[in-house]
Amino acid sequence: MFMTDYVSNGQGFGSVGGHLANCRFDVGLMRPYIDDNGRRVVVVNTGRRDSDGKPIYKKELVSVLTNRGMVINGPTSLRKLEWIEFDTVVVRAARERLRAWSDLAGANSFGGFNGMSKLILEHETMSDPGEANVDFDGLTEGRTDSPKFQLQGLPLPITHSDFWFSQRRLAVSRNTGTPLDTTMAEAAGRRVGEMIEKTLIGTQAGLTYGNNADYGRLPTVYGYTNFPDRITKNDMTVPDGTNGSVTVSEVLQLIQLAADKNYFGPFMLYHSTDWDQFLDDDYILTGGNVTTSTLRNRIRQIDQIQDVRRLDFLKAATNPFTFILVQMTSDVARAVSGLDVTTVQWESMGGMRLNFKVMAIQVPQLRADFNGNTGIVHATTA
Repeated sequence: MFMTDYVSNGQGFGSVGGHLANCRFDVGLMRPYIDDNGRRVVVVNTGRRDSDGKPIYKKELVSVLTNRGMVINGPTSLRKLEWIEFDTVVVRAARERLRAWSDLAGANSFGGFNGMSKLILEHETMSDPGEANVDFDGLTEGRTDSPKFQLQGLPLPITHSDFWFSQRRLAVSRNTGTPLDTTMAEAAGRRVGEMIEKTLIGTQAGLTYGNNADYGRLPTVYGYTNFPDRITKNDMTVPDGTNGSVTVSEVLQLIQLAADKNYFGPFMLYHSTDWDQFLDDDYILTGGNVTTSTLRNRIRQIDQIQDVRRLDFLKAATNPFTFILVQMTSDVARAVSGLDVTTVQWESMGGMRLNFKVMAIQVPQLRADFNGNTGIVHATTA
């Protein structure tokens, strides 16, 4: 099942948050394994960074850490190769058919911080102060102005999904040499990835934390179709297979709406599932009968358009004939990663059941300037 937990002021909320709090929010302490020498070990974050700014990790004996008073929140039941198999399956599943998040993460990623230790990610917007005067002697006094700043906040929830094995199934696997069935691990990874994708698109409402007393807007995880500052157009023409030139003209209007707010691309144009039959059909100019290309390729020829892509989770049933135009720059949207997709483990029922959670802190951060302008256009039919 899918759940969302969070961490606030050093305290974990929800089942995952509670386990993380017990192990100092270091997921390595929830991933014990048996190394090649038969020792019970974990890989922990040392708190130091290398010359490239990447965290430095170290393998530690569970017995040594336990003697220091640390809580190892999980049984040492899996070998290293078994953990690798889970992680390989999980990462592959979480990235399948998730175009919006994949595009955003590839264009603008923000990470390298410990998302477990932060409740909210903050940034500021700034006004554009000052003016210029024109005269012949340069003596006209200009009006002085200072920039205004506005704080904005982004919650950092944990997205996770569960699966489990019995201790007996694990023992049978080892005794017979039969590999563990990783179907549930793959399904859990898929659920986590899909939820992150839906949240970015806006078909799944994101979480809100606190209030907007200290921020310009309510600190909420927004998506492309529910971001309050997005530009909207709700009078797109319904396609019928013969009005492709009208669609091209209206896409140019979307680009102009963004340009009016000083966003000039490059843009990714996403569409709902019902557009495929028209975008991939032959594009014929109005008044003629000569096929020149598909409508999709014609739109791709527009200079500011980077690509035209279908979003599988932008369903026609709830979002008929929808376009989303997004400027793929970091001042408009970023993929915030406080924790990569990770599998953690603990036991229950006297050690007879091994519980696993696939979890991630991956959150879309949609941004607007001080005046509420952004390079996201959400277009629908009337």
